[in-house]
Amino acid sequence: MGYQHILLVTDLLSDADIVAQRAKRVLAGSPEAKLSVLHIVEDDMVRFGYELVPASSLSGETDGEHWQEARAKLAQFLDRNGLNAVNSEVTAAISNDQGIVNYCNNKNVDLLIIGRHERRGIAAWLVGATADNILPNAPCDSLVVKLDQPVAT
Repeated sequence: MGYQHILLVTDLLSDADIVAQRAKRVLAGSPEAKLSVLHIVEDDMVRFGYELVPASSLSGETDGEHWQEARAKLAQFLDRNGLNAVNSEVTAAISNDQGIVNYCNNKNVDLLIIGRHERRGIAAWLVGATADNILPNAPCDSLVVKLDQPVAT
């Protein structure tokens, strides 16, 4: 039995199309699978005691210029790569990795597809790659596409 719900996570950077094409190959082998595409935008965080929450979730402000631009880029990404997603979503989260893991849990994703940039310098020490933070907590199979260009500090 093939995959039923595939999640493609994209940062919408210039090499995101490589990951999209890999997702298309997987989808060709699982024609019954539905595809969701997720892009997480950076959002200001508000502290409530010991908890951090995205400011947009409190204000309901998800129609600002930054959000509209992200939605437009996501639509172009889907069109350019010929992806037919049942759900494409731009959302904010406390962290990219936690937002992705939560989405997988809440939407019953059984395959996560994500690209991985190599990080060098202080970025590698401070942050690491999002994919590296997701894998230990992902509730599903994962396909990590290695991307050639490292992220600069």
